[in-house]
Amino acid sequence: MVATNALDAGRRTPGRRESEGAAALSDKLPRLVLEARRVSSLLAHGLHGRRRAGPGESFWQFRPFVTGEAAARVDWRRSARDDRLYVREREWEAAHNIWLWIDRSASMGFVSDLASASKIERALVLGLALADAFVEGGERVGLLGLTRASASRGIVERLAQALVADPAGLTQDLPPRANPARFDEVVLIGDFLTAPDRIAAAVQNLAGRGSRGHLLMVVDPIEETFPFTGQAVLHDLEGGLSLDIGDADAWGARYRARIAEHRAALSAITRGQGWTLTIHRTDRPASEAALRLATLIAARGTE
Repeated sequence: MVATNALDAGRRTPGRRESEGAAALSDKLPRLVLEARRVSSLLAHGLHGRRRAGPGESFWQFRPFVTGEAAARVDWRRSARDDRLYVREREWEAAHNIWLWIDRSASMGFVSDLASASKIERALVLGLALADAFVEGGERVGLLGLTRASASRGIVERLAQALVADPAGLTQDLPPRANPARFDEVVLIGDFLTAPDRIAAAVQNLAGRGSRGHLLMVVDPIEETFPFTGQAVLHDLEGGLSLDIGDADAWGARYRARIAEHRAALSAITRGQGWTLTIHRTDRPASEAALRLATLIAARGTE
């Protein structure tokens, strides 16, 4: 018999108190942070940032002054240490960002004994790992509706603090309305167990200004296989409803057909907007889904 469980609201956050930041995160869910860092390290070699000179705020390098340039560009402090004139260059920063949204609603607390982790833990690991890897690659990352996009080396802790300070996110199964800029990348991570028309509306809103996006659907193995037989009771974690079924085996065939229909609807929604859909089972390594998303985003950056 397969056992299942559902994590309460307190266990669907990555920490306890906003003021404690990373310390709270490490104290309450150390495995989450360590796993995110581990997954991020696996991606680092495959990502290539935009590290080159151009308009931006971060220091890039000093280079020799070229005759004909404006004298105002000379860095006199650096030049004073040598017998040449130098110009301070800043690192080029493109005007697009990567925006994440992580579903922390009640259904994400579901976990069976066939899974390596609950859906919420896996979603948080994937989101934080991707953020860390993209920042290492020279990108800026933010949480939709919660933070500005940042290239901070402490991006994992920054995003974790923002999630801790957002208890309202525990009841939202779709991302907030937002207006990402054209060519921004949007990554939505959740189980997307809601009506396709609601998902379509959310995706259409985010894609309205030309942003490019990705749905990463996190599922527990039994949500696909439904390995139950005999009499069973199904619980709706978000609606609070229960359903008694007398023949779980026969009911499971109809369930799997509905799941297939739902996946087909999600594929149509993403395909219609030029987005991508990735399905990740929690009995598989997190690195598989993270690498696929990183590859998709990196490939689009070369278009």
